Amino acid sequence: MTMLSEEQRESYQSNGYLLLQELIDTESLERYNHRFIEFVEGKADPASEMKLMQDVMIAKGAVVPETPLHAINKLLNFEDDPDLYQYVRHPALFETVVELLGSHELYSIVTNIFNKPPGVDGRHPLHQDLRYFRLRPPESIVATWTAILPSTRRSGCLAVIPGSHKGRLLKHANPDWEYVNFAFYGIEAPNLEDRVHIEMEPGDTLLFHPLLIHGSGRNRDTKFRRSISTHFARADCVSAGEDWRRSSRVRPLH
Repeated sequence: MTMLSEEQRESYQSNGYLLLQELIDTESLERYNHRFIEFVEGKADPASEMKLMQDVMIAKGAVVPETPLHAINKLLNFEDDPDLYQYVRHPALFETVVELLGSHELYSIVTNIFNKPPGVDGRHPLHQDLRYFRLRPPESIVATWTAILPSTRRSGCLAVIPGSHKGRLLKHANPDWEYVNFAFYGIEAPNLEDRVHIEMEPGDTLLFHPLLIHGSGRNRDTKFRRSISTHFARADCVSAGEDWRRSSRVRPLH
């Protein structure tokens, strides 16, 4: 089954990203959201590699959280949770990625739920995801980012610089901000005037190249911004280190 038109494939190659509306169904989104809340509220035990990351402003006592959900900015590594891992195996998502990468022999790497509460800084500086990976080539990797709750300019939606994936991997460092969440490295982005803000409704999914420059702003709304994300890599990727396919944070999808 062909998921993408030729125009969509060409747009991805040209711009480095592709927005697909309503790719993930409401029932699945509700299941992911419910499971995330269970972990945050302590109603379910996290799997061995799973981590709940506290927002830096909460950790430093600059803000007192109204609820447990206001304290968490990210759930990392949900590969071992069957409910959340269904996102990675969602047929519409998986088949779309197969078309972009040209292979069914795929692995998932770096799974996240991003939670941007109101009332904290929460910015993610402009960056390239390849900074976090040793896998190559970048053309064999794609990120998927699906809105669980509405993602608007006011709530800190993603912003991208179209075409920036055609450049090189830039030097990343901690931004000179008072509050920066753990491992939120950033770059001095060229062509900042070309930045495009991607507003999304629940179920909308952004697929993007690991060299695409992107980031997100503060949540100035009274509601949460929440999303679920993973990266897919072709099984024939190579790494400078040991066999990456043995890592506990990847799962075969074939």
